[in-house]
Amino acid sequence: MPGTNLTREEARTRAELLHVDAYEIELDLGSAAEGGTFRSTTVVRFGAREAGASSFIDLVAPQVREVVLNGEPLEPAQVFADSRIALPNLREQNELRVVADCAYSSTGEGLHRFVDPVDQQTYLYTQFEVPDARRVFAAFEQPDLKATFQFTVTAPEGWRVVSNEVSPEPEKAGQGLEVHRFAATPRISTYITALIAGPYVGVFDEYQGEGGQRVPLGIFCRPSLAEYLDAEALFEVTKQAFDYFQRKFDFAYPFSKYDQLFVPEFNAGAMENAGAVTIRDQYVFRSKVTDAAYEVRAETVLHELAHMWFGDLVTMEWWNDLWLNESFATFTSIICQSEAPGSRWPHAWTTFANQMKTWAYRQDQLPSTHPIMAEINDLEDVQVNFDGITYAKGASVLKQLVAYVGKDEFFKGVQAYFKRHAWGNTRLSDLLGALEETSGRDLKAWSKAWLETAGINVLRPEIETGEDGVITRFAVRQEAPALPAGAKGEAVLRPHRIAVGLYEVQDGRLERVERVELDVEAAELTEVPQLVGVRRPAVVLLNDDDLSYAKVRLDAESLAVVTERIGDFAQSLPRALCWAAAWDMTRDGEMRTRDYLELVLRGVGSESDIGVVQSLQRQVGLALALYADPEWRETGLRRYADAALEHLRRAPGGGDHQLAWARAFASVARTDAQLDLLQGLLDGTEVIEGLAVDTELRWSLLERLAATGRADEPEIAAELKRDATAAGERHAATCRAARPTAEAKAEAWASVVTEEKLSNTVQEAVIGGFVQTDQRELLAPYTEKYFASVKRIFEERTHEMGQQIIVGLYPSVQVSQETLDATDAWLNEADPAPALRRMVVESRAGVERALKAQAADRG
Repeated sequence: MPGTNLTREEARTRAELLHVDAYEIELDLGSAAEGGTFRSTTVVRFGAREAGASSFIDLVAPQVREVVLNGEPLEPAQVFADSRIALPNLREQNELRVVADCAYSSTGEGLHRFVDPVDQQTYLYTQFEVPDARRVFAAFEQPDLKATFQFTVTAPEGWRVVSNEVSPEPEKAGQGLEVHRFAATPRISTYITALIAGPYVGVFDEYQGEGGQRVPLGIFCRPSLAEYLDAEALFEVTKQAFDYFQRKFDFAYPFSKYDQLFVPEFNAGAMENAGAVTIRDQYVFRSKVTDAAYEVRAETVLHELAHMWFGDLVTMEWWNDLWLNESFATFTSIICQSEAPGSRWPHAWTTFANQMKTWAYRQDQLPSTHPIMAEINDLEDVQVNFDGITYAKGASVLKQLVAYVGKDEFFKGVQAYFKRHAWGNTRLSDLLGALEETSGRDLKAWSKAWLETAGINVLRPEIETGEDGVITRFAVRQEAPALPAGAKGEAVLRPHRIAVGLYEVQDGRLERVERVELDVEAAELTEVPQLVGVRRPAVVLLNDDDLSYAKVRLDAESLAVVTERIGDFAQSLPRALCWAAAWDMTRDGEMRTRDYLELVLRGVGSESDIGVVQSLQRQVGLALALYADPEWRETGLRRYADAALEHLRRAPGGGDHQLAWARAFASVARTDAQLDLLQGLLDGTEVIEGLAVDTELRWSLLERLAATGRADEPEIAAELKRDATAAGERHAATCRAARPTAEAKAEAWASVVTEEKLSNTVQEAVIGGFVQTDQRELLAPYTEKYFASVKRIFEERTHEMGQQIIVGLYPSVQVSQETLDATDAWLNEADPAPALRRMVVESRAGVERALKAQAADRG
């Protein structure tokens, strides 16, 4: 039985048979305040290339009331099963009418329903990627069956209703209801249709382009967040991106308007619905955040706007090219941030190197590693493939491709691609073909090496010098470490386009004095004659400017200089590359955790890039929690807590670094005096000049106090009373689950695993509080409970809810051989589905890596 799955072969067969023309969808949301179900009526017109053939349409609904195919009623009980409605005896031209009662969700999938505790009003939004439009209307749920969509929505009077087309003036319908009749969309895929409804508030503007182009812009949020909505800054970023993308793509924005809607309890960062982008409303900042948070938000805004062309206008044929959608949007968002006139973040490639690429490197060393162009056999495959390879490795490879073919030639190829395939579906070969035409490069070998193989290469410099310090030989050695056990395929050597940077100490700073760009062959050794005869510098940095995707190692002399002077690089990107190399060495057991800690504490004080500072803080915290020798861990944690407090007190008042160190200190404070300081900051008896202890920071302080037994239910309830919002409810749930008592852990576990009453974001908050690295003994009994429950959870919960639990509650803090043995026993006995196996195997790999790193730290 298919359940809610769909195989690629089924999709291919259906696409060969059908051509879908148009949907007319009527949704009655008049009783949304009560929840439960809503009436959905779908009329879809489509052709069949073979008269008399049979097919099916997708629908997930508690009840189907009516199915009429070409005027002939079909008995729902006979044709509806396993999320499919059977369609027998098709004609060349067909009309299907389906009336169903569909369910509101609290999982962030389909039509999500949320009640704001501030105003007790109901807010709705849809999230359809990958296969969840079928939770709202009957649909041929695959990306290559495009059609036009015309929505008619009945909603409570006074509600704002937003969809892919311009919002119409509502018609009175009596009984406190209004009808909103939207115009039909262009031909798009089901997964980028959208509906957002509720008493949202909006701010409006207009993008004015060349030739009189005018695009209406809207930004929306709930009224309870309106005072924090910095719409002007968001419009500024959006307009910069409109200018940049339209110039680079040479194709006008393809939709009638562009709305951005900050919605509650959103699972991802954002979603590229055509003309109606939904964004998690945590990006409406209620409290002070660092500039790094604004940079990440801006990248999200640019990413989704790029999708309007790459993904929405031109769409992948099947989900195996999902990587191209996401990698292209990621790459173009970063290059826009770094190049668009007026951008606040010209250093965006530093952030990319320090955050996105470390995510990719981590993912690419898991047993589940896969080629960028992954084999996607069914929907379950794609649902677990929104990973670091799909986004970050793919974007890294695109960056290298741009260096390989030339930036101008790359964008000329993209322009030709959009013009040739507008409103259609494509494969990777279509894009590569366009790039071959404009660049003159044969990309078949490049594609095979980079897109069809898994794993990561390591680049090391080999340097020989004479007695006078002049280089007599320089080569780049490339390694292809074996893929992790269980991974498919074999490790390969690849061609790389890299730069080699030579850095010298000048006026106390490490300045680049020479740069050589070259092609590294797909071989173990590539000689670099350009550097022969050059005086050996203080630091030699392979992959300078971060052109390629590879792990980089420093030679012994460079590493010694970097260890002492990493903060002295004049530019942020080489610092970030060296920080990333050190972190990767720590994860690989080539650098002891205690040495990584000292390296960070020695250099972080002179690190100006706040995003890098916060990455280092997260990485040190992870290293101490998982990679440190348990016998030394507490020593390291105390060393870090003392240093964090020192940095907090020394940081300029009111600045980003002060806030970052306040949060870092709050996460690791452990002595009585340190916890007393947290309590004093919370109740106002302690003050650090310039530090605003605002709403979000208060919760950070309280969570640590709760986790260490210094705060309990009365304090949590009092703080929730101060912040009686949805965010406050999430924070309170985290604090309650973090308390170091058996009763608190049992209550949290039951609420997530047994009771199934929590919304997606509250469940996530409880899991985040439950797993405390300082509470290993308290959490130890839950290893057995996890393996007793995990298969049932996968089978019974929706994908988003199940994945939160399966990954979040895996006993990752129990770093021991016993955890590995228990995991292996379960894998052998449970016969898990491939998607479930992948999630558990990935989690197991984290424990295995931590064991090796702990052994290295002991050494």
